Amino acid sequence: MSNDMVNELSQFKNVYFLGIGGIGMSALARWFQQHGFNVAGYDKTPGFVTDGLIKEGIAIHFEDDIAHIPDYVKEQKDQALVVLTPAIPANHTEWKFLKDGGYLIHKRSQVLGLISQTCFTVGVAGTHGKTTTSSMIAYLLKEAGKGTTAFLGGITANYGTNFLLSEKPLEETIMVVEADEFDRSFLTLHPAVAVVTSTDADHLDIYGDDETMKTAYGDFIRQIRKDGRLYLQSRIKQNFETRSSVVTKRYGLEDGQVYATNVKPNGFGFDFEVRENLGSYGVFHLAMPGFHNVENALAALLVCQSLGISWDILRQLLPGFKGVKRRFEKIYEDEKVVLIDDYAHHPSEISAALTSLRALYPDKKLGVVFQPHLYSRTRDFALEFSHALNQADRLWLLDIYPARELPISGVTSKLIIDRVDIPEKALISKEALIDSVRNSGCQVIAMLGAGDIDRLVQPMAEAFVSQSKMSVAS
Repeated sequence: MSNDMVNELSQFKNVYFLGIGGIGMSALARWFQQHGFNVAGYDKTPGFVTDGLIKEGIAIHFEDDIAHIPDYVKEQKDQALVVLTPAIPANHTEWKFLKDGGYLIHKRSQVLGLISQTCFTVGVAGTHGKTTTSSMIAYLLKEAGKGTTAFLGGITANYGTNFLLSEKPLEETIMVVEADEFDRSFLTLHPAVAVVTSTDADHLDIYGDDETMKTAYGDFIRQIRKDGRLYLQSRIKQNFETRSSVVTKRYGLEDGQVYATNVKPNGFGFDFEVRENLGSYGVFHLAMPGFHNVENALAALLVCQSLGISWDILRQLLPGFKGVKRRFEKIYEDEKVVLIDDYAHHPSEISAALTSLRALYPDKKLGVVFQPHLYSRTRDFALEFSHALNQADRLWLLDIYPARELPISGVTSKLIIDRVDIPEKALISKEALIDSVRNSGCQVIAMLGAGDIDRLVQPMAEAFVSQSKMSVAS
């Protein structure tokens, strides 16, 4: 570690997380635990992330009650660091107790910013594609033998974790981080290499309007270190100001200084050619689907090539990338139905996912289960959601997952479904969902959303397994 980092964190031995089950928070928790800190935390609900942390020996509880805060945190306040996610509501009892008690409380982004100062950092920003792109970069670097520490926004299928820790000295380590625009978190980072995958409007509850959000992206880009690199997705129209020494390249599908062309489905993945200035770097295979993921892969390839990995090595490594949990993940398949799980929770992400499914399964009936995430996002993008969901043949719409928000008067899932044009659509409860989907006759089912819809995915798969067994028996 750098001396500054040692001075900042050496006074602590106990780290307590409020919202430990978030993907970003859980990666930090793993970092602290692996560096010898005592780690514990609270989260609102259990899930596969908290299950994993508990198995790794981290104490977690799910009731907002100060009695569950470990005694060593309460009794050694001067040696305790509290890490807070913005998803924790202002009326949270434990947060109030710790704040009133004078504990040092840092946001997740502040702590990540401190850690990122210790080594060469690659920051991946964008409304969509951060998790897949950063996971691909981390995978390619690690498999090419580079010292790689990574804080990822999803569970990689290759490693079964959202956190990688370099085994090499600090000066030989590359840190890969998601540069999250929510709550302006990415402004704690000063990357040597940055990727911006998209700047579509989102988090308007934080920014107020699209222009203010894009200004924040500009601020992030200006923090790229001297002699750094920026890879900017070609559909982003802004000409962001950078330091004169920062090399900028635009990339995209059929567009940009470096572009992917001849994109074709191949099995459950895609083949594509990488070209620049009329020259070709060859044909690459991505073993996960999605036109948008081809674009993400192109960004990852460019970053890794700039860090000394040859195109030939990258061509060999890319097919081994197995994807990220809940990013276009195939959960179940038999001769009658395919079940896909995806984190898509923004209209552009839904549109990209469904466009790719249509390319993969052009002649099959497509059913979509969608759980809106946040009242404010539903209010701000109801029309855009409806347009994206019109690509489905049948739609099941769940109630809004509130996350950090309190209800907004008049904002329900009905705002979306009333604007959807397809005839087969329904608002549905979680309890009624599985039977309805199983009996729908849809041959492709996509379960989309960023809330707790993931808790329904495995029961849905098990229902299809049972249906298949009954069909065979009969």
